[in-house]
Amino acid sequence: MKAVLARRHGSPESLVVEDIAPLQAGPGEVIVSVHASAVNFPDTLIIENRYQFKPALPFSPGGEVAGTVKQVGEGVQGFAQGDRVIAVCGWGGYAEEVRTVPEKLVALPAGIDMEAAAALVITYGTSHYALKDRAALQPGETLLVLGAAGGTGISAVELGKLMGARVIAAASTDEKLALCRAHGADETINYTSEDLRERIKALTDGRGVDVVYDPVGGSYTEPALRSMAWRGRYLVIGFTAGEIPKPALNLVLLKGCSIVGVFYGGFAQAEPVRYQAFMDELVGWLAQGRIRPAITERYPLEQAAQALRVVADRKATGKIMLTTALGRGEG
Repeated sequence: MKAVLARRHGSPESLVVEDIAPLQAGPGEVIVSVHASAVNFPDTLIIENRYQFKPALPFSPGGEVAGTVKQVGEGVQGFAQGDRVIAVCGWGGYAEEVRTVPEKLVALPAGIDMEAAAALVITYGTSHYALKDRAALQPGETLLVLGAAGGTGISAVELGKLMGARVIAAASTDEKLALCRAHGADETINYTSEDLRERIKALTDGRGVDVVYDPVGGSYTEPALRSMAWRGRYLVIGFTAGEIPKPALNLVLLKGCSIVGVFYGGFAQAEPVRYQAFMDELVGWLAQGRIRPAITERYPLEQAAQALRVVADRKATGKIMLTTALGRGEG
């Protein structure tokens, strides 16, 4: 089978594509034939050894895939050969097969597109947990989404709107903001041509926003924090800008607001029952068409480095997907 491998830590261009032996399921393991694999920002970090999880070399990046169960190992219950699944594997997904365990599989109902399914867990799962649990977002509140046109940002826009919030989307180009509006944003801010803080003030009549969803960090953090309403919640999602900001904590005091960390992987491990309930709700919304991942680019598995480069350079609009020969109907 084909696999994209990191044989040393480095940039996307350091990855290699190789033919390796098909995987075999050991006791308690499941082998999934991959149809589609999502390209996520953490994939750019894990290959540079800068992520929370640090797999031993060589390994394949790719934290979430959709496909069909190829083989189940001894003792596995609840899944059988041929089942349609999402695998939240953490790494290993940039390949035609991935080895995982039942606890990291999500059953996929018939009729759900494999690419949409592969785009669900890391982005929508993170945003769902962030907005529902960490922010306790309420209908009628105002949500500001930074980096709103990326895969995670678009999911926050959609879910915020689904949960009844007024959504303000901030991104760097008018093209990106058009995508945000198509996915439910009520208002938009182009933070390369507009003053972020002044625009927020104008859109909220000076009140500020109740929740900030920030996967970007860098120079946008302080003006967004200064734009919080009383009892606001600032969600720390990630740092795609590359800089981990050091906000002035006196702002938290004066605003009576909270800075809240969002670590979805930690939530899945620490609270597996609630994690599964959240996932069931997301899969249900996807099946009902209430959320629709914005898949804007597709690359064959062999071009994983090019796809990762787009994400690493923050040029992605919407979600980028890798497809295998099986997913393209060639297998």
